[in-house]
Parts: sequence; C-alpha cells; structure tokens
Amino acid sequence: MVILVASTIWKHRNRVVFDARRHVVQLLILEIKDEARAWATTGARKLRQLL
Repeated sequence: MVILVASTIWKHRNRVVFDARRHVVQLLILEIKDEARAWATTGARKLRQLL
C-alpha cells in the first residue's frame, strides 16, 4: 500500500510540474483508488482484501 500511494503521488506530482496541471487533492485520492483497484485486479491479493 505504501508503494502504491507513493508512486501515485509521484506520478501526480510529475503531471503537475511537467504538464502544467493543477494540483487537486480530490483528484489525487481518486487516482490512488483507481490504481489500487488496478493492482488488486492484476493479483495483489492482500490489497484486494483492503478494498
């Protein structure tokens, strides 16, 4: 979970810095949830239990 959140924050930060997008906390939270669902779908069993 820590790796998932950290990597999603990193990607969000890169989009804000390099693509001139706005930083919106609600959007970041949605991105973390979407990434968690994707990881769970591809086999992260323990993460699936958290969702």
